[in-house]
Parts: sequence; C-alpha cells; structure tokens
Amino acid sequence: MTPEQRRESDRDSGHGSLLVLAVLALIVGAVSGLVGALFLLLLERADRFRDAVIVWAHSEGFAGFLVVSVACAAGAGVAAWLVRRYSPHASGSGIPHVEAVLNEELPQAPFRIIPVKFVAGVLAIGSGLALGREGPSVQMAATIGHLVGKEFRRSWPDCRVLLAAGAGAGLATAFNAPIAGAIFVLEELVRRFELRVAIAALGASATAISVSRVLLGDTADFHVEALAYAGAATRPLYFILGAVAGLVAIVYNRLLLGTIATIDRFDRWPVELRAGLIGAAVGMLAWFAPNLVGGGDAITQRALAGADTLAVLPLVFLLRLGLGAISYAAGTPGGLFAPMLVLGAQLGLLFGQLCQLVFPDLNIQPEGFAVVGMAAFFTGVVRAPLTGIVLVVEMTANVTMLLPMLGACFMAMLAPTLMRDPPIYESLRERTLERERTRLK
Repeated sequence: MTPEQRRESDRDSGHGSLLVLAVLALIVGAVSGLVGALFLLLLERADRFRDAVIVWAHSEGFAGFLVVSVACAAGAGVAAWLVRRYSPHASGSGIPHVEAVLNEELPQAPFRIIPVKFVAGVLAIGSGLALGREGPSVQMAATIGHLVGKEFRRSWPDCRVLLAAGAGAGLATAFNAPIAGAIFVLEELVRRFELRVAIAALGASATAISVSRVLLGDTADFHVEALAYAGAATRPLYFILGAVAGLVAIVYNRLLLGTIATIDRFDRWPVELRAGLIGAAVGMLAWFAPNLVGGGDAITQRALAGADTLAVLPLVFLLRLGLGAISYAAGTPGGLFAPMLVLGAQLGLLFGQLCQLVFPDLNIQPEGFAVVGMAAFFTGVVRAPLTGIVLVVEMTANVTMLLPMLGACFMAMLAPTLMRDPPIYESLRERTLERERTRLK
C-alpha cells in the first residue's frame, strides 16, 4: 500500500474506527508495559546473580575464573541457539526489523519471537554482553501490537498502527520515558507525522508507563544533582561537544558495522560457537572488572555524578566502545540505546573535564556536559534528535540543559550528515533486508 493509499484509507476509516483503534492501543500499551516491566525485573535479577557469582568465584581462584567464563559463554551461546532455532529475526536490536515491517519491506515475524526475545535477551544481557534492554522491549511490544490487531481482526493499516504504537510503548517502558516513546515512533519508525499513529502511540505509551511503574516505581532512571543554567561564555563549548560527538558517532557506526562484517566472515563456525566465544571473553573481562560489563546503567550513573577521573575515562570509553560492537556482533537479542547512552555520558564528562582544565575561570560543571553528551552522541548515531533530547530529559529529570542540548544536537546531526555517514538503523535495516534476500535464494 502506497502512502497515498494509506492516507485515503485513514480518511475513510471514520471516527468509529479511530475510537476502536485508540482502545486497542491502550490494551497494547498495558500488555507491553507488563511484559517490558517483567523483562527489566528479570534483567536486574540476572545482573545481581552474575555479580554474586563473580564475588563467589574470586574465592575459588582459577577454578572460579573458569566458572565465570564458561557460564557467560553458555548464556550467550544458548541465547544465540534460541534465536537461530526458533526466531532468526530476534537477533540484534529488533528495531531495524520493526522499521522494515512498518515499511512493508518484510513480513511480521511469527509471534513466537516474543518468548524467544524475552528469554534469549535475559540470557545474553545477563551474561554481561554490552547490550541494551530497549531493543528487545521495542520488538516484543511491536509484536504484541500486531498480535492484538490480528486477534481483533483489524486490517493491515490498523495492525501497522498498533505495531508502531507497541514499539513506542516498549521504548517508553525500557527507559521510563513515555514522551520519548511516542516521539520515537514518529521520528524514527514512521519518519513522518501520521495522526492515527500519533494518537495510538500516545495512548499506548501512557498505559505502558501506568502499568510498568506499578512494578518498577516512578523515579527517573538516573539521578543528576542540580545543574546551573549554561552561561553565555560556556554555550559555544556545547556546540564543539556536539561536533565531537558527531565525529565519534561516525567512528562508532563504522566500528559496529565493521565488527559485524568481520564476525560474519566466520560463517563456517556455528553461530552458537561464535556467540559462546564472545560470551567467554566478556566473562573474562567480568572477572577483572565486573562493573564494566552488561548494559552499563551503573557506568552512566557514575559519569552523570562526575565520579570518574580524567585519567580513567578514556580507557573505559575505549573499552566500552569495543565491547559494545563485539557484543552486538554475537547475534543475540539486545539493543544499542543503553550502550550509546553510556558512551555519550562518558564522552561528555571527558570533554567537560578537559574544558574545566583549559578554562579554569569559567563556571563549568562537567556533569552538565555528561547530560548533554548523552543526547548529542545518540543524535549523531541515530539521527533522531527530538527522541534523544526528550529521552535524556525524561531519564535524568533535568531540564536546565535543554538549550545546550539543542546546540550540541544540531552539530551532532550536521557533522555526520555532511560526511554522508548513514544513520545506524538505516544501515542495519539494509543489512537485515540483504540477509533476508540471501536466505530466500
């Protein structure tokens, strides 16, 4: 169906159809919020269990080291097996697949993708892979939206709207950010304003958050101390930070795609073996530095608190940069948002601390640069500035850095666009489509 035909269908649908769609969107949001909240609770338990095993293993010497490495390898390997055996489209973030379905480039995956994404996502992220919780949440919730549409015998245009609304509800639940979830649907998934999609996305995000907060609480994901408004003398620095974030985003995108291509060259090895080897390497790192593996929320919180020193930040940043790329290449479920926010916060804090040294007379708060860095780096990688800004504002409950975010995101959007570096999800969607074409040959 062409966009013109879709708009004509929207006009012909009438207010009654829209009301039914709105009610179904509320149902989609409630179910998505419940599933997403349970997913996050299990991820928290998996992280605590992994940390407890590492603490115990240190008392066992080399045998404990082997236990941690083998356990992480097994978790990643089983996750990859579940994906290969039952739902290949559950691999990776899932957002590129959702975009392809919305664009009618791929059919919706079978509904068994929901349990596969849930279980394999807990295994992979719980094993310490540097992957985000939002990818599985978005894809599961999008599939729930399509499933609800099918169960209520709605047409494909309605199912498409519910699928998009579910995706927004999934992101809202993952980051406790309902407005960002709705904006994400319009800015990144459908890439234009559609009235029916907007209404459904708002309703689904609202009920998703209402349900998830019963289980998860209603506090912001990150705590940020009170920040002063940026003065006129410091505002140009945020534009420079945005340019730097945009250039680093190009490196990130190319490193991620290059790592995936490199791992794919070992296609003679079973995907479970490749994922297991990556999991074992992550387990070895977890033995020595357990705080550096996993989704990385604790690392982001340290950066936002200004706890990391200038001597340590570059090393940790480079380590997480490489770890995120190789984790995604494992082929297990897991997203990119949370690891991107880690890198953005660290990049911003590093830049702020350097500015503090170079301009000691300015009243510079490096933590403010960390907040802005999250939005700027996200924008540089994804090219969705409104989503990035609103997401960071909701996650940090901070609005004082809005003006600096605008300037930084402007530069973070401009730099990679001028250098003709495509957004990461566009590249990943093309890769998904190419892989599907190869599979069908």
